[in-house]
Order: sequence, then C-alpha cells, then structure tokens
Amino acid sequence: MADPTGREAVAAVWRIESARIVGALSRYTGDFALAEDLAQEALAEALVSWPLDGVPRNPAGWLLTVGRRRAIDAYRRRSALDSRYAALAQDLDEGGAASGSPAAAAEDAADVLWDPDQIDDDVLALMFISCHPVLSREARVALTLRVVGGLTSDQIAKVFLVPAATIQARITRAKKTLAAARVPFELPEAGERAARLGSVLSAIYLIFTEGSSASSGNELIQIDLASEAQRLCRILARLVPGEPEAHGLLALLELTAARFPARTGPDGEPVLLEDQDRGRWDHAAILRGRAALARAARIGRGLGYYGLQAAIAECHAVAPSVGDTNWERVVLLYEALGRLAPSPVVELNRAVAVSMAQGPAAALPIVDGLVAGGALQHTHLLPSVRGELLIRLGRTDEARDELNLALGLCENRRERTVLERKLAGLAP
Repeated sequence: MADPTGREAVAAVWRIESARIVGALSRYTGDFALAEDLAQEALAEALVSWPLDGVPRNPAGWLLTVGRRRAIDAYRRRSALDSRYAALAQDLDEGGAASGSPAAAAEDAADVLWDPDQIDDDVLALMFISCHPVLSREARVALTLRVVGGLTSDQIAKVFLVPAATIQARITRAKKTLAAARVPFELPEAGERAARLGSVLSAIYLIFTEGSSASSGNELIQIDLASEAQRLCRILARLVPGEPEAHGLLALLELTAARFPARTGPDGEPVLLEDQDRGRWDHAAILRGRAALARAARIGRGLGYYGLQAAIAECHAVAPSVGDTNWERVVLLYEALGRLAPSPVVELNRAVAVSMAQGPAAALPIVDGLVAGGALQHTHLLPSVRGELLIRLGRTDEARDELNLALGLCENRRERTVLERKLAGLAP
C-alpha cells in the first residue's frame, strides 16, 4: 500500500538537502547544468519510489546515488565507456551499488557516497559557481536562490518583483552561459573570491530573508531555509575571515533568527514586536550575533550594508522593550544605510524608526514620498506601514483603505491574518 507520507518526506528532504545533492553531483560529473538535471531525475524517482517502498534510512544519500546512476546512463548514451563513465562506474562499484534493483542499490550505497566532510565545500563551490563573473548580477543571485536556496521560480520572482517567466528564462540562460564558458566545479582561488563575494553574500541574505518572512504560503517563517542560510554564512565567514561583511551578515542572521521563537504564537499566528515575550528570544544566538558584529568592527574598514543592519538588529536585541529601544540610534543607522545603499525598503524602514522616535506625523511624509515615487507597488509593505501611521494619527477611513490595499497584495496567509485583525479593530 502506498505511503502518503512518502511524498511529504521527499519534499522535506529536497528542501533541506537539494544544494548538497546538486553540489556533490557537480563535483562528480564536472558539469553544473547536468548535475541539476540529474538531481531533478532522482527527485522524480523518489516521488514514485518512497510512497511505495518507504523512506530510505539515508534519504539524501539515496538521492545522490540515484543521481550518479543517471549520470552513468547519460555518459553511456553519449559514448561507449569513455573515461568519465568509467571513473563514475568504478566509484559506484566501490560503493556496492553496481548490481540489484536501482532502489536497493541506492540504499546500499547511500552511506558510502554521502561524505559529510565534502558537503560544505560542495555547497560553497556551488555558490561561487552560481556567482561567476560571466553572469550578470541578477542572473547570479537568481541562479543561487534556485540551486542553493531551493526557492521556486515564483518565490524568486517575488524577491525581484518580476514575472516568474522572466526568472525561468534568466536561470536557463545562466546555466547555458556557465556551460559555454566551461566553468570548472571548484572553489576559486583566494584572489578570485573577492570578485564574487558580494553576490554570494547577497544570495545568502535573500535566502535568509525568504526564510525569515516567507513571501507566500501558510507559514510566516521557513525555519529550514533560514537555518541553511545561517549555516552557509558561518562556513563563508570561516573561509574569508578578513572580510567584515561576511561577519556583518552572520551577525545580522544570528540576531534576526534569535527572535524566531517569539515571532509566532502557539497557533502559528504572527506576534508583533511590541507583543513578543523577549524571554523567549534565543539569547545564545544574540551573544553569537553580537560577537560576529564585534569581529566585523574590529577588522577596521567600517560597517557595510550588512553590518549596519546587524547594528540595528542589535539595538532591538539589547532593549528590554519596544519603548526602551534606542530609536534615535536606529534612525541614525538607517540614515547611514540609506546613504550607503539607497533603496525604497531602507527608506520605509527608516520611516518606521522615525515614527517610533519622533511620532507618526514626522514619518508620514517619508512614506508619502515613497508612494508618490511609485516605489514598492507590488508589495503589501508600503500600504501596511502607511495604514499603521494613519491609525496612530486617527485618520481611520484612510487607514482602512490602505490596509485593504495591503490585504489585496499580501500572499502570506499568516500576514494576511494580522492585516485582517487590524481592519476588524478599526472603529466604524
């Protein structure tokens, strides 16, 4: 009898392990584009096999083994016993997966093939390949989010505020470009890393952002996705210890993730910052984040884009309550961040900080300027903030219009609940 939980297990394993699987297959085949295709074929086989036969004891290793078998089939089709096929076949023979049914062979070889000492290097190599200079910046980040972050085209499209078809075309072109340029699967030399580091940091940041505030779906936080971004950032910080922004990003992720335990209630509904039980915050993560921020500052080049955000997160982490937060410092940090990397999102966050430091009347012109400039039209964030400011100013009818607009743009069910609750609480 088919096991309905098998498909759920496939989805869970793929969400957590897809980057490691594609990375390992890239190392074995030397072909990044082929590796992703092989991983997808292994995923398809798991969707058929696991509900019928049960989840293997080493699910990720099972997928990797099946992917390698598919590689052998592909090379066999291309030419008879070429050198790459022979090498891969020998590897599988040594793993004990050369005979029997494919599923049984995969089960037998999984533990041999899944080498935990190689996994982290594989994933980092995958990230640096995805961020190769032959690709445009947009293509680098989109490809990394897809292959390393495991995000769907729809999720990536929401990050870039473009149609999903545009993202799909961008990723396809990126893979073809890497193949045409014959980019090898390896970590670049130290001198080459700097040229790609910004894109790698950006990709990790966007993976974490999607995990910490899901753009769609039924859950506010995707813990697995956010944790994977943290793991990658820790590895990267060890790889480039002299880069302050690697430590700044790590600090930001740790300090942000520290609030996860208090951000949702028992029913999964969001809990706003002012209502959170700060005793439930992960204080060990706060200590790790503050230590990483101190390391970034000690390097001596000044805090960058991620370091400044981490400094803002630290203001929240050390405050006993919302009212006791040093909002004036938060405003100054957002102003510095806006000068360093101007963006509508930074300006919107500055407006929120100004409203807390100086009142909603001081913040509303900032938000109105964003509206007049046509910024953030496709996200619920701007009307949500504007609606909240209008509520605090007693302009209820205008606030209702803004919250209704935000509700129409919001695709996360949990955040929609917050908006609905605010609307219901408005006076007639």
